Amino acid sequence: MKIVRFSHEESIRYGVVDETDIVVLAGDPLFAGFDTTGQRVPLREVQLLAPVIPRSKVVGVGRNYRDHAAELGNEAPAEPLLFFKPNTSVIGPGDAIVRPGISERVDFEGELVAVIGRVARNVSVEDAAGYVFGYTIGNDVTARDLQKSDGQWARAKGFDSFCPIGPAIETDLDLAQARIVTRVNGEVKQDGPVSDMIHSVAEVIAYASAAFTLLPGDLIMTGTPAGVGPIVAGDVVEIEIPGLGLLRNPVRDA
Repeated sequence: MKIVRFSHEESIRYGVVDETDIVVLAGDPLFAGFDTTGQRVPLREVQLLAPVIPRSKVVGVGRNYRDHAAELGNEAPAEPLLFFKPNTSVIGPGDAIVRPGISERVDFEGELVAVIGRVARNVSVEDAAGYVFGYTIGNDVTARDLQKSDGQWARAKGFDSFCPIGPAIETDLDLAQARIVTRVNGEVKQDGPVSDMIHSVAEVIAYASAAFTLLPGDLIMTGTPAGVGPIVAGDVVEIEIPGLGLLRNPVRDA
């Protein structure tokens, strides 16, 4: 089931995609379930938004693919390397990634994103899947020069617009078959299977929830495969994961 958040006739709603239509839900399914209003809206008539705006946090996992760690000259971490992105960094499909004037290099990082569905604290690896509401696509946009100069990652990864997600949340995804493909201006830059993760989604959720409580709507950005690189004003970044769709965002300068 694909869940979307959308704007239609000056109202923001949630719905379930049914071929070319959206079945409108009565409220946010993370908190109100899947009751419908009986209304159907053609997909072509709506503007898709970020499918969730975390009330709490976005949790990132650094260097979770060996080839990506190697391309930046880093060792793969023995345990998940966690960081936060503020919820103000989240944008949706079609929204512009804004390159801040204080950075000389901003990179794309295509990722699979897990959406937490219920309160998670000290969750076991075996039980972790039961805390996932669904999956979406994300771009862990990073000011690479600031990441290196700061020595920690909050600023480099936390600018407004540095967390595009969407277009939908899929509640049933086969992780074993999922693959991340990132294109910039139509040219493939990243192409790697999710199965290449060093630390699985379940392992990351267990590790994170042992440190801090995960709340419904929190996002877990699970890392990026090799091939990251810079983007400049005028570029268009497309990240595709079969089964989840395609997330497309233009790039502009501040």
